[in-house]
Amino acid sequence: MRRAFLHAVGIVLAVILAKPAGAGGDEDVQDTSAGIERYRQMLGEANPAELDEARGEQIWKTAAGPAQATLERCDLGLGPGVVKGAYAQLPRLFADTARVQDLESRLITCMMKLQGIAQADIVAKPFSTSTVRSDIEALVAYVTAQSRGMPMHVPLDEPQERQAYSLGERLFFYRAGPYDFSCASCHSQDGRRIRLQELPNLTTKAGARHAYTTWPAYRVSQGLFRSFQWRLNDCFRQQRFPEPVYGSDATIALTLFIAANANGAIYNGPGIKR
Repeated sequence: MRRAFLHAVGIVLAVILAKPAGAGGDEDVQDTSAGIERYRQMLGEANPAELDEARGEQIWKTAAGPAQATLERCDLGLGPGVVKGAYAQLPRLFADTARVQDLESRLITCMMKLQGIAQADIVAKPFSTSTVRSDIEALVAYVTAQSRGMPMHVPLDEPQERQAYSLGERLFFYRAGPYDFSCASCHSQDGRRIRLQELPNLTTKAGARHAYTTWPAYRVSQGLFRSFQWRLNDCFRQQRFPEPVYGSDATIALTLFIAANANGAIYNGPGIKR
């Protein structure tokens, strides 16, 4: 099914982007951007992420681990078992861990506490490959889909949440590595792009809202569902930074910075990306 979808994607994209060669410049850029946006709209109603959502729901409701328990009592911030709308209010401070947590780190906590699964086993395969599907990414697909159509409302009421936001902001502008890059190198100006890929300005409300509310997403070029943690890891890879620890305070803080900047926008994920 996914292979047939990818074949159809190639045809659709080729048709949309096909046009006579012109003089180039801003007009061509605008035409290409409009074509890609039409392509996304055409594919939006047949997003393969729905398959990951269904698998994630099954994992959520299936007893597992030494405790042979489901995740149906997992507290994602709105009370035990409440999934609807939870993602739109993450990351946030959790009293039981005394930590600010995003969705992935909170799922790890629930799997450890409710199911008795060792953390090392949970994070052993956090990201899917062409041959192995990640259970935690499937759970991410299921949970995020339950916030679709709801406004982003990431809290900044607690001192720890505000501290995490400040840390995320510092990390966003921190330059390092062999290329002296930061997140801001690509995502702090309007109108920037790499090849056909637009680079949203995440320092603005409009840019953060447009970008964050469509992640996690199904990545067409890879044929895989990708979590927001994967997106951050891939950015670090492109900056030639060391790979961050999965569920680390650093990636949670960076997520909180971007997510809080998107507050007020309607969440529209899981999305679909090139």
